[in-house]
Amino acid sequence: MLEQIFKNAYTKHPYQWTPIGEAQYIDQATLPEFIDFYKTFYVPNNATLSIGGDLNIEQTKAWVEKYFATIPKGTKPIPRPNIVEPAQTEEKRVTYLDKVQLPAVVFAYHSPSQGTPEAYALEMVAKILSEGKSSRLQKQVVDKDQKAVAAGAFNLPSEDPGLAMMFGIGNMGVTPEDLEKSMNAEVDKLLSAGITEEELMKCKNQIEKDFVTQNQRVLGIVENLANYHVYYGNANLINTELERYMKVTTADMMAAAKKYFTKNNRLVLYYLPDSRK
Repeated sequence: MLEQIFKNAYTKHPYQWTPIGEAQYIDQATLPEFIDFYKTFYVPNNATLSIGGDLNIEQTKAWVEKYFATIPKGTKPIPRPNIVEPAQTEEKRVTYLDKVQLPAVVFAYHSPSQGTPEAYALEMVAKILSEGKSSRLQKQVVDKDQKAVAAGAFNLPSEDPGLAMMFGIGNMGVTPEDLEKSMNAEVDKLLSAGITEEELMKCKNQIEKDFVTQNQRVLGIVENLANYHVYYGNANLINTELERYMKVTTADMMAAAKKYFTKNNRLVLYYLPDSRK
C-alpha cells in the first residue's frame, strides 16, 4: 500500500520510491551495482555511532579505535538529492487492486519536512484523529458510523516535505465511496469545529509519556541521540525536543490543518480486493 501511495503522491522527488525499493528492480540489479552502492553509502564518513550505558569513556574510546579505526573511509562522493517536489494543485485519485479481503481508503496529504513547527502541529493533529479508542476517527468512522473495522492517521517523518496520511479499512459490505464519505466528514468537522483545549492537553500528556518511556531505556536514548545527530546535527535535542511539542497551541494545529488538509493537496487511494487474484 505504501508503495502505491508514494508512487502516486510524488511526480519528481525521489520519495516516489519507497526506501526498500521494489522487488522487480532489486531482482534486476547486478552484483557490481550492489557493491558500488555499499562502497558509496556504508562507509564511516556517512555513519553515526551512538553508544550508551554505564560506560568508562576512555575505555569506550579505546574500543571504538580498536574495532572501527581500520574501516577505510569512503572515497566516492555521497549523493544528496536536491529535487524539489512541485506543489500539487488538484486532487489525485488512484485505484489499486490487490489480494486483500477488505477495501481500504487512504488520504495522503503533502506535509512539511520534519523539525519544522508545522510538522509538530500536524503530528499532534494525527494523534487527536487516531491515538486510542477515544480518538476522532475511531469514535466516529469505526464505532458510530461502522464504516470501518479500523481507521487512523499518521505522519511519516522525512527530511524533505513528506506525507500526512489517514486511512480506513472498510467494514464488510461497505463501499469505498461510503467509507471515503465518512472519513471526509471527520476531516471537515476538524477544519470547521476546531480542536478543544481538552484534546490538546490529552495529546501533550500522551506525547510526554511516550517520550519519557522511550528514554527510560538505553536503546531508546542511543536511537534518539543518533537520529537527532543525523537529521538535525544536534544530539542535544534529546534534552529539548519535548519543549517543541509542549509549546504547540490549538491555533498552531488548526493553522497547519487548514493549510495542508485540502483536497487539492492530497492523493486518494482506493486499495481494493481483486477477485482475479
